Amino acid sequence: MAFLGATISRVVRCHSLFPLPCGAGSRRYSSSSQSDHTAEKSVPYQNTLKQTEGGASGPTKPLPQSADVVVIGGGSLGCQTLYHLAKMGVSNAVLLERDRLTAGTTWHTAGLLWQLRPSDTEVELLAHTRNVISSELEMETGLNTGWIQNGGLFIASNKQRLDEYKRLMSLGKVYGIESFVLSPAETKDLYPLMNVDDLYGTLYVPKDGTMDPAGTCTTLSRAASARGATVIENCPVTGIQVKEDHLGVRRVKAVDTDFGTIETPCVVNCAGVWATKLGQMAGVNVPLIAMHHAYVVTERIEGIQNMPNVRDHDASVYLRLQGDALSVGGYEQNPVFWEEVSDKFAFSLFDLDWDVFMQHIEGAVNRVPALERTGIKSTVCGPESFTADHKPLMGEAPEVRGFFLGCGFNSAGMMLGGGCGRELAHWIIYGRPEKDMYGYDIRRFHHSLTNNNRWIRERSHESYAKNYSVVFPFDEPLASRNMRLDPFHKVLQDQGCVFQERHGWERPGWFSRQGAAPVLDYDYYGAYDVPQNINYKYNDLLGKEYTFSFPPHHDVIKEECLACRNAVAVFNMSYFGKFYLVGPDAKKAADWLFTADVNKAPGSTVYTCMLNKNGGAESDLTVSRLEPGLTRLPLAPEFNGDSYYLAVGGAVAQHNWSHIQTVLQDRGFRCSLIDQSEQMGMISIQGPKSRELLQEVLDADLSNEAFPFSTHRVVSAAGHQVRAMRLSFVGEMGWELHIPRDSCLPVYQAVMAAGAKHGVCNAGYRAIDSLSIEKGYRHWHADLRPNDTPLEAGLAFTCKMKSQIPFLGREALEAQKAEGLRKRIVCFTIEEKVPMFGLEAIFRNGIPVGHLRRSDFGFAIDKTIGYGYIRNPDGGVVSPEFVRSGEFTLERMGLTYKAKAHLKSPFDPENKRVKGFYSTP
Repeated sequence: MAFLGATISRVVRCHSLFPLPCGAGSRRYSSSSQSDHTAEKSVPYQNTLKQTEGGASGPTKPLPQSADVVVIGGGSLGCQTLYHLAKMGVSNAVLLERDRLTAGTTWHTAGLLWQLRPSDTEVELLAHTRNVISSELEMETGLNTGWIQNGGLFIASNKQRLDEYKRLMSLGKVYGIESFVLSPAETKDLYPLMNVDDLYGTLYVPKDGTMDPAGTCTTLSRAASARGATVIENCPVTGIQVKEDHLGVRRVKAVDTDFGTIETPCVVNCAGVWATKLGQMAGVNVPLIAMHHAYVVTERIEGIQNMPNVRDHDASVYLRLQGDALSVGGYEQNPVFWEEVSDKFAFSLFDLDWDVFMQHIEGAVNRVPALERTGIKSTVCGPESFTADHKPLMGEAPEVRGFFLGCGFNSAGMMLGGGCGRELAHWIIYGRPEKDMYGYDIRRFHHSLTNNNRWIRERSHESYAKNYSVVFPFDEPLASRNMRLDPFHKVLQDQGCVFQERHGWERPGWFSRQGAAPVLDYDYYGAYDVPQNINYKYNDLLGKEYTFSFPPHHDVIKEECLACRNAVAVFNMSYFGKFYLVGPDAKKAADWLFTADVNKAPGSTVYTCMLNKNGGAESDLTVSRLEPGLTRLPLAPEFNGDSYYLAVGGAVAQHNWSHIQTVLQDRGFRCSLIDQSEQMGMISIQGPKSRELLQEVLDADLSNEAFPFSTHRVVSAAGHQVRAMRLSFVGEMGWELHIPRDSCLPVYQAVMAAGAKHGVCNAGYRAIDSLSIEKGYRHWHADLRPNDTPLEAGLAFTCKMKSQIPFLGREALEAQKAEGLRKRIVCFTIEEKVPMFGLEAIFRNGIPVGHLRRSDFGFAIDKTIGYGYIRNPDGGVVSPEFVRSGEFTLERMGLTYKAKAHLKSPFDPENKRVKGFYSTP
């Protein structure tokens, strides 16, 4: 290949090797000057070494004795966070950069900004970044940040990829983002140099563009400084001082450098690939890993000027316009791990690995054939940090109060920087972000994972390797599996359970009729000479579900759902978080934490929410008040006063734990939260025949009178003590059995044996998702988020508003109730049997008013169901009449479907079934 030969000869003949100014790695520079849009110019080796060793130059400014906030790291996130802190009124904020601005990982970013992502929150974050970079900063400072709006083009080589892009297009309509699906011929007209022979279609977004890292960060620092913030370069941090308060809570005290100490209650870790080392200074786990990430800059290409940036996901390559040339990069399945992060953040000199990078060259040449005749002007190869789920790490660390994270941005720090910088500043000042940032919150990971090197390395590799993969609704990771297993795992696996991974747990997804499909050790997709798994049944089953149509196992899930509706099903829900709240102030804490009145008679179980001070839902859960004096752990804590048993969704258990602990600390409540999640299992037996089945297993009267809905008691099940709760997450009569770990299998076996004559079956979370949406139950972080209130979510019944009992978030709810709801959740059904998965646009009278948060197929009503929040385009109140008077349509991949809006669940709206009232034939 001519291009390959030219590339290697150019690299050998033309380039000089310099250490990076920050010690972040190395890059090659052309002997000729770079494009005006390149990250930064070359600097002399001697000057670089002098700076990075903390030589005579020293800090660029004197260190203050104290600061309200100290931001560490002068890259995109550090500068954006400082700017937004200053803009929100924090004038005594300091940014410390060990070398100079952008000298960490920001210098080698491609600087691309794509407005559309498969996440509504990310679309909003990107929109803010774009606004800051393209207009806000220039209006404020008079300086040009280097923003170039040349558009973006997403390449689809197959139908599934184009379907994914059409989903993005529909979501973009809700946010006013202009985009167009183009045919291959139309794509050729737009981009004449492109090979379109193998294209299925493209998505064109005219207002995408490119950012300049140096120009952006310089302008941000000047704008922040003008508002009173201080930027200090050439000042490495050597330590973080932490103190314990009178309650034993660890808090940030100060930041140490070789040039002095800054007293501060708040540190923000924006140190990029060095964030883990910085976290260790304070005893904080920062679960990220660094990898080599590279791109090349070509020589001049005639006719490339003003062309849009290109993302060819299927070829794993991007093409960024750089003046009259292109930057070429991508993501590979065999990235090079960066192993040389030292205690002093020393250099690790490395160069572009051509064996790894050639796949991107080949993809680029196929897409733009003119590249085969074009040489390379420069290569850029530096470290970048990657995380286990390809999402950033943000928020206050659970180990140390006042230690915030703003790192792990997976090569997206520039385009997410503005939105995330604003949210992080809001988090620091007001205690929480404005938007739903749970997907980025460090508390999304269980503490047993954040310091597990196998989990971090394997999962981060997979997230890198799959960065350009199609985002399918039912995908599951292959890396770092079988980390947390409940007692039922083996017996369910033998019965064909296809597991999902959540929070480290293996939980049942659905049950295959083809026998066991175990999850195997991670094979790195065959990279690094790791033998690739062959005849991997679990992976094959996943692959068959890589579709935006109904998955091939749709009918199997239907059988599980209808067994629950018509007979009885058993769900393993052991991954749920199971906590005890005990102590002298437990009642006060429960009154303040929970929206519902949980202080009913012992033996009661209450569905409730926990809110933040803005009234947004931090969780929904059940709280059971325990009999006083019980001492049988894990069925009850050893405490004689008020005590409560909390059952929370397992995927958000760490978030719930941290939220409760923070509230207890901030309010000074004298009580403890005891985690028994690993010590107990839980199965849920649901369906019209659940009472008949369990009456043979439990030594208790299960009649409506003796054991009413929303109550619990300790009973004997096949000779084992369990806590039985009459609850339902699927809209049927049923009981949960909370079981000590050693008793789990005997109780399960007794249930299945007794249920054989009743048609009992195992069922998984895919069935729960369908059954729960059919009944109208909320899923936290799907249709109930930290910026959704219970009133907006149709959960006003969980709030003790008629009482005088104060609770966290009550004032915000009272104000919202008086003003009227500006958004409201609505249920939609369509007649056509097409699948929807969430993010579909909602139109009222032809005007976009929202998008679906969650959607699934309801087998009992035989319809696709979706839930989404709608707003009044005029900004007014969204009343029930506003919903009833509108004509609604849903847009799926560019096609619209007439939808019926429901203010109540279309299935069992009177809640008769959960109370055991079934009509007779």
